[in-house]
Amino acid sequence: MNAREAAYRVLWEIEEGAFANLALDEFLRREPGMKAVDKGFLTELVYGTVKHRTRLDWLINATVKKVEKLALGPRLLLRLSYYQLLFMDRVPAFAVTNEAVKLARKLFNPGVASLINGVLRNYLRRPQNVVWPDREKDPLTYLEVMYSHPRWMLERWLKRYGWEDTVRLCEYNNAPAELWIRANTLRCTPEELAERLTTEGCAVKRSRRVQEGLLLESAPSLAGLSSFGEGLFTVQDESSMLVAYALRPEPGAEALDLCAGPGGKTTHLAQMMQNQGVILACDLHEHRTKLIEENARRLGVTIIQTLVGDASILHLQLDRQYPYVLVDAPCSGLGVLRRRPDARWRKKPEEIKELAALQQKILASAYQLLAPGGRLVYSTCTLEPEENTEVMREFLQQHPDLSVVDLTGFFPYEAKAAGEKAELRQGQRQFLPFRDGMEGFFIAAVQKRPAL
Repeated sequence: MNAREAAYRVLWEIEEGAFANLALDEFLRREPGMKAVDKGFLTELVYGTVKHRTRLDWLINATVKKVEKLALGPRLLLRLSYYQLLFMDRVPAFAVTNEAVKLARKLFNPGVASLINGVLRNYLRRPQNVVWPDREKDPLTYLEVMYSHPRWMLERWLKRYGWEDTVRLCEYNNAPAELWIRANTLRCTPEELAERLTTEGCAVKRSRRVQEGLLLESAPSLAGLSSFGEGLFTVQDESSMLVAYALRPEPGAEALDLCAGPGGKTTHLAQMMQNQGVILACDLHEHRTKLIEENARRLGVTIIQTLVGDASILHLQLDRQYPYVLVDAPCSGLGVLRRRPDARWRKKPEEIKELAALQQKILASAYQLLAPGGRLVYSTCTLEPEENTEVMREFLQQHPDLSVVDLTGFFPYEAKAAGEKAELRQGQRQFLPFRDGMEGFFIAAVQKRPAL
C-alpha cells in the first residue's frame, strides 16, 4: 500500500470518528516496514487534508458537477488530491492526477475514476475559473474557507484579537506542529542530551525560554532512539514546561497533581524536586494513571504515587492537605489546535461553558485539599477567557483567603514586554501563539492564607 492509499484509509477512519493522531499511529504500527520518507509523506497528507478541510471542500464544490451526489469516498480522494495541488509544491501535478486515478480504479469503479480524472484535469487547465470568497465583501467567509477554521471560533477571535492577529493565529494552527522534548535532568544535562541526540541523527535547537527544552527540527522515530529508551527525555511542549515553574515545589515537599495523566507535568515537578518528596498524581481514568507510571519508570522517577479519582470530588476521597497543588484542568484545547489537526472540527461552542463549570468544581475541590500557606497553580491549553481569567476571577471571589502570587521572576526567562510584566504581577499569564510563538497556554497561581 503506498502513502496515498494509506492516507485515504486513515482519513476514512477519521470520518468514522477516530482521532487523527491515534488512527495514524495505529496504521503506522501495523506497517512497521514503511520507509521513513513515506511515513513523513503520509503524515503530511493526513494532517494537512484534515486541517484544510473547508478550503478543500470549497474547491470540490466549485469543480464537481452534481456535487450533491458525490459520495464520501470520492470526496476524500479529491480532498487528498487538491491538498497536494494547493499545498505541496514539490509534488508534480501530473503525478497527483495519475495517482488519484489509479487509486480510484482500485477503490471504486471506472465511472468514479473517470470523474476524478476529469475534475482534476479541468481544474488544472483553468484554476482561475474557481471563484473564492471575497475578503472585502464577505471577510468572515473568506477566513472560514481560506484558513479552514469553524466560523464560531473565528467570530470569537475576531472580536477579541482583531483581523491581523486572528489571521496569524489561523496560520499558526495550520502550520506543522513542532516537536519539543524536555531533558530529564535527573539523568543528564540539556547540553549532554543535545550532544547525544546529534549523534543519533537529530537536528537539535535549544529553547530560549526553558533550559530543559529542546526542539527537534528533524529526528528519526523517537521510540527507536537509545536516549529515549534510557529515559533521558520526554516529549512536552515548550509552553507546557512553564507550568511547573509557576508551582516550584521544593525538594522533599509533598505535591498533589489533580488531573495528571499522562504525566508530562507530573514528571517535570519530580525533576524540579530532584526526585525527593512525594507527588500524588490523580486522574479520572485508570489507563491514564498507568501512563503516568510508565513514564515515571522510564525516566527513573520514584516519588510519584498514582490514584484513580474524580478531581471534582477528590476532597471527599483524600483526608489530608498539600502545600503544592496543580490543577491542569480539562479544557477546550483551543490553544493547541496545531497539534491536534481534527480538534477544530470536533469542538462545539457550548462546550466552553460546560467546561468552565467543571473547572470551577475541580478548583473548589482543590481548594479543600490546599494546605494553609500553600500554593495552587491552575493551567489550561486554551485561549478562551471563560475557561481562564473568568474562572480564576470567580474562584478568587468565592475564597477571600486566597491571594494571587506575583509570578515575576518565576519563569526561567526574562519578561521584557510591559504587558507581560503586568500579567505576571497579577498572578497569571496567557500565552498566545501569534504573540509568543508557542502553543496557547494559560497559567495562574494563588496562595492560601497561612493558619493563624
